[in-house]
Amino acid sequence: MEKNYITPEIKALIGTEAEVDAWDEVERGAVRRFVQSIMDPDPIYWDDAMAKKTRFGGVVTPYLYPLYAFRNPPNLPDPLDDAIGNPHFHGGSFIPRFGLPEIPVPLQRVLNGGNEIEFFSFARPGDRLTAKSRLEDVVQKQGKQGPMLFVKMKISILNQHGEMLLINRQTSIRR
Repeated sequence: MEKNYITPEIKALIGTEAEVDAWDEVERGAVRRFVQSIMDPDPIYWDDAMAKKTRFGGVVTPYLYPLYAFRNPPNLPDPLDDAIGNPHFHGGSFIPRFGLPEIPVPLQRVLNGGNEIEFFSFARPGDRLTAKSRLEDVVQKQGKQGPMLFVKMKISILNQHGEMLLINRQTSIRR
């Protein structure tokens, strides 16, 4: 008989909502590094003169940038400090970035189980971003190597004008 990891404590977390402001405004240096990491040299992300002539009227960020704009504030430890000397380090969970509580289970391996993203508008340099998050569900399934928890969340990201930029429905797998 497999162990049920979905305890009453975890069931009580389902439906939890949070609202978090990104620590930094959308700034050009961070967008430049993001653009370089995704290897997309489109000048719409950096060339003011060219971008002004487009239907957007100015520089915009790549579609997914808002999800990565939520970084730890400077008063928190670097999450990669846990990686030093730990060959089992999994990279950390995406959940706390968006204000949701970590799921209290001993299953330490974290995998991205997929994203379904709806795009509404682009972020722009100078924008202040807010994430509204909700823990939608936690489901346990049996895998070939043991139990797995599927943690489903919804993250809506808006700019300072209340305009919806994107909605991310994400599944995180614990095993």
